[in-house]
Amino acid sequence: MSERQIGVVGGGAAGIFAALAAAGAGPESRVTVFEATAHPLAKVRISGGGRCNVTHACFEPAALARNYPRGGRELVGALSRWQPRDTVAWFAERGVALKAETDGRMFPVTDNSATIVDCLLGSARRAGIALRTRCGVRSAARGRSGFKLELTTGEEFRCDRLLLATGGNRTNTGFTIAGAFGHAIEPPVPSLFTFGCTDPRLQGLAGVAVEDAAVDVPGAGLAARGPLLVTHWGLSGPAILRLSAWGARALHDRDYEFPLKVNWAPRFNAETLRAELAAARAEHPRRQVASGNPAGLPQRLWERLVAAAGISVDATWSGTGNAALRTLAAQVGAGEFAVRGKSLFKDEFVTCGGVRLAEVDFKTMESRLVPGLHFAGEVLDIDGLTGGFNFQAAWTTGWLAGRAMASGELRAEG
Repeated sequence: MSERQIGVVGGGAAGIFAALAAAGAGPESRVTVFEATAHPLAKVRISGGGRCNVTHACFEPAALARNYPRGGRELVGALSRWQPRDTVAWFAERGVALKAETDGRMFPVTDNSATIVDCLLGSARRAGIALRTRCGVRSAARGRSGFKLELTTGEEFRCDRLLLATGGNRTNTGFTIAGAFGHAIEPPVPSLFTFGCTDPRLQGLAGVAVEDAAVDVPGAGLAARGPLLVTHWGLSGPAILRLSAWGARALHDRDYEFPLKVNWAPRFNAETLRAELAAARAEHPRRQVASGNPAGLPQRLWERLVAAAGISVDATWSGTGNAALRTLAAQVGAGEFAVRGKSLFKDEFVTCGGVRLAEVDFKTMESRLVPGLHFAGEVLDIDGLTGGFNFQAAWTTGWLAGRAMASGELRAEG
């Protein structure tokens, strides 16, 4: 059997994992990875604060897929073929143990992303994969016998199968190549970002965290619930990140300027919150409202909300009328904040957008338009919430693409 040439464009998580899957599935395959920078797996190295959030401890494909604002439906079947349990086992077989934290995020037990990078690159060397750094791909053309790539070094490279795994950056070559082949590209916009907010109620509260809050964008059909963190910049935490992911395109269309309603104590509804405040007044009439805090919020936040309700710092519960209680309840349960701008969440850069999913066969990650062309990772219009979901999508799509490229029947175009 003649040697099969497989070209992989992109040396990130999806590209390297696809190359490993291809090398493992087809010993007669020759796999070459082209990475435009000098640093393959750069995003893996910096993710999770340098710890690398490899995957998430959710082992039911349908439940796992619900953590992808875009691509979840398509990923259900893909995740039934390669899911977090398989990822954990793959690394364990190579001497890298993963651990699950209480929120489901999984990291190497070393808490060092270098463990993951070294495992992947070491496995690639042992598999005979050619990793060419500082060598990008300018363009690709398809003929009856495969693909011809023009490299940034001035060379040409020919391959039977081609994988695009160039990530979700707006300017990446993968979109250019896919577009030249006739694929539609959903415009990439940021996902997983924090909200800029200079509201006086939040000034000086950086670091204050509320374990359970509910947020929504009025009129946009966007809502989320979870921990909320006040930052120097504005608002962050899982509730905000979830809202930013699901609302990535809608918030981009608003130029990141919109009203945000915050319920700091969603275990109450409007009626029960007012009743709780009235009960505090009845039980502790002489206590100052600012020191009462029946909603159980961080004290500094509670004091700000009391002040925002127009209640003086030395006012007692007995001196606070029903109108003031209603205003305070609104501040706690339905405060509105003006968001002006966004900021990156730590070192993560995730986008929604990419190659249109209807044009890809998710059993093989092969193009429905161009035989022999495959996709993996964020070059696709797939993005997940924070917590290891984006890397799992990279491992899953990379594994499926790699296996298919090494074992699938080669088809001629036309």
